[in-house]
Amino acid sequence: MAGVKVPLVAMHHAYVVTERIEGIQNMPNVRDHDASVYLRLQGDALSVGGYEANPIFWEEVSDKFAFGLFDLDWEVFTQHIEGAINRVPVLEKTGIKSTVCGPESFTPDHKPLMGEAPELRGFFLGCGFNSAGMMLGGGCGQELAHWIVHGRPEKDMHSYDIRRFHHSLTDHPRWIRERSHESYAKNYSVVFPHDEPLAGRNIRRDPLHEELLGQGCVFQERHGWERPGWFHPQGPAPVLEYDYYGAYGSRAHEDYTYRRLLGAEYTFDFPPHHDSIKKECLACRGAAAVFDMSYFGKFYLVGLDAREAAHWLFTADVSRPPGSTVYTCMLNQRGGTESDLTVSRLAPSPQASLLAPAFEGDGYYLAVGGAVAQHNWSHITTVLQDRKFRCQLIDSSEDLGMISIQGPASRAILQEVLDADLSNEAFPFSTHKLVTAAGHLVADLLAPSAHDGRLGTFSQALAFPQTEGRVPSAVHSAGPSAGARGSGVDSGHAAWEPAGYRHWHADLRPDDSPLEAGLAFTCRLKSPVPFLGREALEQQRAAGLRRRLVCFTVEDKVPMFGLEAIWRNGQVVGHVRRADFGFAIDKTIAYGYIRDPSGGLVSSPLWPC
Repeated sequence: MAGVKVPLVAMHHAYVVTERIEGIQNMPNVRDHDASVYLRLQGDALSVGGYEANPIFWEEVSDKFAFGLFDLDWEVFTQHIEGAINRVPVLEKTGIKSTVCGPESFTPDHKPLMGEAPELRGFFLGCGFNSAGMMLGGGCGQELAHWIVHGRPEKDMHSYDIRRFHHSLTDHPRWIRERSHESYAKNYSVVFPHDEPLAGRNIRRDPLHEELLGQGCVFQERHGWERPGWFHPQGPAPVLEYDYYGAYGSRAHEDYTYRRLLGAEYTFDFPPHHDSIKKECLACRGAAAVFDMSYFGKFYLVGLDAREAAHWLFTADVSRPPGSTVYTCMLNQRGGTESDLTVSRLAPSPQASLLAPAFEGDGYYLAVGGAVAQHNWSHITTVLQDRKFRCQLIDSSEDLGMISIQGPASRAILQEVLDADLSNEAFPFSTHKLVTAAGHLVADLLAPSAHDGRLGTFSQALAFPQTEGRVPSAVHSAGPSAGARGSGVDSGHAAWEPAGYRHWHADLRPDDSPLEAGLAFTCRLKSPVPFLGREALEQQRAAGLRRRLVCFTVEDKVPMFGLEAIWRNGQVVGHVRRADFGFAIDKTIAYGYIRDPSGGLVSSPLWPC
């Protein structure tokens, strides 16, 4: 009715209440993850329910339906009875007093949908609670109220924010239905660090997909994109059509290489592909690695007020000559970090193209993390509307591909492909140029600093029209002679970990300021030009920091994944936000925020922990 896309589906969801069970009073509630069943105390009886592999979809919802129930389908529900009897044998001889089967809304990731709708300002969502409304209602209600009144919640709510989903997915029926089913069926499954969904795949693929698949690439899904995760030495592992785990008469895939590889990753130890990541990571440091980063968000900010908008949006000084690139943050009013990204100032082009749109006034090219592109887009458009800037934000993410070549041999590889001088004098760091590669115009971006963990090495990205597949093919052809290899995001994280690069929403969130995260250098606090969130940063700087992001290495060779406690002198002073294994130093590297338990200032990031 309002033109707002709400990605959820309706399903029948049920529980039963048993007759009285002698001695059950004051016993604990039980959740059996293996049987996907729960047993909740209800007076002197138990209520029994769970999440089955074949839930009943409510296909057509009548506008006259309200507060009604369905007849329980015992054929579907019997699996819960069997699981409950296996856990509490007395139930086999206990009768059923009542049944409850009603409609419930379920979402693609089994988390609520909250926040301002990207399509309509002032329209807020608070729905899709996945049968957990009683548990989540109080906190979510409080945060949503604060969100509506103040424009953002008090806490970090990105995991529940509707902007976590790309707009191309929120009205994609197959994606919503498949992912909602899988999330429902796996609700009680253990969440392993390297797991990936099998549902809703192959929605967004770039021109390199088939070539990388043939090289053994194991893909991951982010924002609907199939992005390279790591490379399997034994050959292709394609993601097949979703089989609903054999439910609804579907035939489960019997010999499914991709699923078998994921199953081998079901561990909290180092995963089986640890050695594959190591080879990719060390190739990046020793020679070069080629990363397909086409899943990144690629925006153009152009128009008469684009310069004024850029000054307000970005914390760094972006008023540099055309062709300059800077790493910067975007903040909210409280000084929290809504994004970190690179911004390149554009020169007007005599001939408009995908890589150089026509504009009046000023223009900027924005490269943002692919998994948070929708969040970035919504934040920027909201600010442009609120400030009434006369400029346009153009989303070219689907039209442009991007590959990144990193490592000491990357310059030699690119020099074979590009019709441009890549010397330090002609192409210094923080440079953005339009050049020719394989006979086609591409945008060449030299990153502000090295991404492979060593200063002075080459790190370059090529943006190219998605239709020009010869550009990435030319780079891949030139790579092997220089010792380069295709690499995935997993090895990229391991290679970039020693360099201290921040990962948005892992160790940099809307409730973390750049000062706390060690990114004060991105903020032009010495300049008189105002920017969004500056006042809050100045107040924080004047008062002193009460928490700070620090880096740790672990002597024991153990994996870490985040949320581990940080101890100092017998007290917990924080927790790890993100961790990965640093192959270059052969140690686990972790990042986490620390604070003084007594509430004082954090005087130094080098506390012994």
